[in-house]
Amino acid sequence: MEGVDHLTHERSKAQFDVEEMKIVWAGSRHAFEVTDRISRLVASDPAFRKDNRTILPRKELFKNTLRKAAHAWKRIIELRLTVTNLLMCVKKLQAGRLGSDELSRRRGLDGSGCSFSSSLDLPLFLERFTGFSDVIEEEATKLRFFVDEINFTELHWVMFVPAIKGQGTDEQQRKWLPLAYKMEIIGCYAQTELGHGSNVQGLETTATFDPQTDEFVINSPTLTSSKWWPGGLGKVSTHGIVFARLITDGRDYGIHGFIVQLRSLDDHLPLPGITVGDIGNKFGSGAYNTMDNGLLRFDNVRIPRDQMLMRFSQVTREGKYVRSSVPRQLVYGTMVYVRQTIVADASCALARAVCIATRYSAVRRQFGSQNGGVETQVIDYKTQQNRLFPLLASAYAFRFVGEWLKLLYTDVSERLQAKDFSTLPEAHACTAGLKSLTTSATADGIEECRKLCGGHGYLSCSGLPELFAVYIPTCTYEGDNVVLLLQVARFLMKTVSQLPSGEKPVGTTAYLGRVEDLMQCRSTSQKAEDWINPSVVLEVFEARAARLSIACAQNLSKFANRDEGFSELAADLVEAAVAHCQLIVISKFIEKLRQDIPGKGVKEQLQILCYVYALNLLHKHLGDFVSTGCITPEQASLANDQLRSLYSQVRPSAVALVDAFNFTDHFLGSILGRYDGNVYPKLYEEAWKDPLNESIVPDGYHEYIRPLLKQQLRNARF
Repeated sequence: MEGVDHLTHERSKAQFDVEEMKIVWAGSRHAFEVTDRISRLVASDPAFRKDNRTILPRKELFKNTLRKAAHAWKRIIELRLTVTNLLMCVKKLQAGRLGSDELSRRRGLDGSGCSFSSSLDLPLFLERFTGFSDVIEEEATKLRFFVDEINFTELHWVMFVPAIKGQGTDEQQRKWLPLAYKMEIIGCYAQTELGHGSNVQGLETTATFDPQTDEFVINSPTLTSSKWWPGGLGKVSTHGIVFARLITDGRDYGIHGFIVQLRSLDDHLPLPGITVGDIGNKFGSGAYNTMDNGLLRFDNVRIPRDQMLMRFSQVTREGKYVRSSVPRQLVYGTMVYVRQTIVADASCALARAVCIATRYSAVRRQFGSQNGGVETQVIDYKTQQNRLFPLLASAYAFRFVGEWLKLLYTDVSERLQAKDFSTLPEAHACTAGLKSLTTSATADGIEECRKLCGGHGYLSCSGLPELFAVYIPTCTYEGDNVVLLLQVARFLMKTVSQLPSGEKPVGTTAYLGRVEDLMQCRSTSQKAEDWINPSVVLEVFEARAARLSIACAQNLSKFANRDEGFSELAADLVEAAVAHCQLIVISKFIEKLRQDIPGKGVKEQLQILCYVYALNLLHKHLGDFVSTGCITPEQASLANDQLRSLYSQVRPSAVALVDAFNFTDHFLGSILGRYDGNVYPKLYEEAWKDPLNESIVPDGYHEYIRPLLKQQLRNARF
């Protein structure tokens, strides 16, 4: 029935303060208030309707996406969301008419953190006040996020603009960033090619300097050098950051970035020498097909020399290649930033799937009735809990490790500006490994949630097939997940190799400094309750990670050629990297629990979820723990007993725990996951909206069905 909350009984069983948990999930009261306000603003705007997305033909789907993207930008300007304030501030800053007092008033700040002159230019403003600009862009970014439609603006803001900020000179930033911020140009990030993705150094596109004209000649010498996959490229982008092999004076200097105009700003036609288009339909129905992933070829396209991104290296007017005094390590700051946002997004994507599966599992009833009585809620079956609750715990775990990664990025950024690169290798390893771990787990988790919803989970209106199709590219872009784990493994092997010299590991590898103890330790757990002791849990995960890394290092030492050893032992190295990354997630969850967390029962619920996450991993990777001698089979059995007990403790609060994600029904996009639990009437209504039901007798009846029924196939036209 309309207006009836079918999950009221479930919500009444919550053993914690849901409103306080919403703030914990959001990260702060301010973040919750902004998120809640913007998500509801989007949900209430009929222009952002998305329930018909999966039934639209590709061309209509894409045009609809363009409409939404334009409407989103229009609303950002109309509502004076804070990216617009940034633009106004930038204009006044450049005109010398805005001081720190006014800028502070605009954002409700006290001015204590701002000390800059009114004549400060845009690049310096953005460079010095990265955290401040994050606040300024917050509302607009949230609006684009909650529109929940993959489109060209994502690559413009997340890749094109940061690339210019990170790799462009001050002069290039002054020229290009104001245009990009006002969206007077629209950019993409053209790196991946038909023949090369993860191996960036193998890219084939060339940029050859011509000293006669002071230009670079961009060319696609082979079919496999065609740019392939860049989002926003196929039909929309006017400009691209194009990565190509820089050739000057007959020498190849490797891969560099270039700003290349692709289309006319007057009629949007491709410029001479440029072949560009969409690569075609992708997995899923709506899903990523809202994005114009593109192909791009260059036939000796000329661009001015100053459109090479020259912050780290330049080509002089005479054609001489010169390295800048700016440390090249700064380029990794952007990579760290992008990957930490991917980890944060993983928690949200997994939370969406878990929210749908949890609510539906509470609504759905199957078996267990006696003499026609009420059937059992699916969520009460232990098999359902065993599959669902670890995913619920994972969503929270990924949320908190994402918070920590954001702090790590801030610290690394500040150090990079001070030319302190000491923490960069660890930051790179952390973001690479956690990007791989969380996105793989999330992709698998979304599919598991679809299965947990039974047959109805296969319907597009469940929201799960499309969520899966939208999310799985994350396992490939910004680094293939297996390749990233091998990078983590190299970092671990280097750390282990430095142990004999007495160099103490720090940060996330600090546990390797106690490797002798960890190689000897055996779990002290004697009863099931011991497995909800943080020191007991941490010790066994540290011992497992250390032993797998040491075993790999010992096996590597047997190879005369180290690269050959890495190739031969790649599978073992990946397992060691996974163990290390899982340890990071657990340790950061435990660190979160050491903080002051207000709200009745909130910390207690998070403690339960923390141990569900850890003990489920122990169960899944039991072979590692037992074979390396960390625990005995008997201790493993005790851990399993405790895990079952924890599931029983999660059960009363399960629906409330997903309510704490604070998703609107619009954003969730699922009939099965509706807040009110009114699933079956809505499924029935939705079925009749399908275009196939527009006519009672289907098109094709007279040509194919009737001849079949009347045994007149000889006369039918095929």
